[in-house]
Amino acid sequence: MRLQLLAAALLICAPVCLARQSATASKPDATTAKPAAQSSAAEAQVKAANEDPSYIIGAEDMLSINVWNEPQLTKTVPVRPDGRISLPLLNDVQAAGLTPQQLSTSIRDGLKKYISEPSVTVIVTAVNSKRIYVMGEVAKPGPIPLLPGMTVLQALASAGTFTQFANTKGIYILRTEDGKPVKHPFNYKAVLKGQNTEQNIELKPGDTIVVP
Repeated sequence: MRLQLLAAALLICAPVCLARQSATASKPDATTAKPAAQSSAAEAQVKAANEDPSYIIGAEDMLSINVWNEPQLTKTVPVRPDGRISLPLLNDVQAAGLTPQQLSTSIRDGLKKYISEPSVTVIVTAVNSKRIYVMGEVAKPGPIPLLPGMTVLQALASAGTFTQFANTKGIYILRTEDGKPVKHPFNYKAVLKGQNTEQNIELKPGDTIVVP
């Protein structure tokens, strides 16, 4: 009799246990959501950089330098903090402050001493010089890729929800202007209501949004 009761209990429990396991397995992992979102934003940032002929290369960007029919000269290189890249034959080449087209022209002119009619292409593979930062009482603090035209409201959306302790009326953007830190206030609730919309400024590289 005991064995029969145990078997019946297992038959009743099995579907419930399996349902719980299935629900647990299908539940999104919060630890993977942030990297996935950041990866998507980074890809969009790279796409925008390569489609914009006026994009200015910055320090820490990654560049693919392709010299046609010269595999030894074709490299993927980082832009150093001093704004230069290192290439065979040319050694240090200034990259920061130039567009990819301007850099390709500079490299091509330098290679003319060694190669007849070099053809050079420069592609941005990672945009690390264009970032902003969100700190404080948000779900996902840290660096965020800066997309063209990104506003404070859009950046906060990328940082996830506010914590229960967030003072959404006291948010501010910390920006360096003329070598000095300047605070720009941002009242989240007011902006959402269509008030103080001038506070929803377009962000610049290096800006830090602080949510106290």
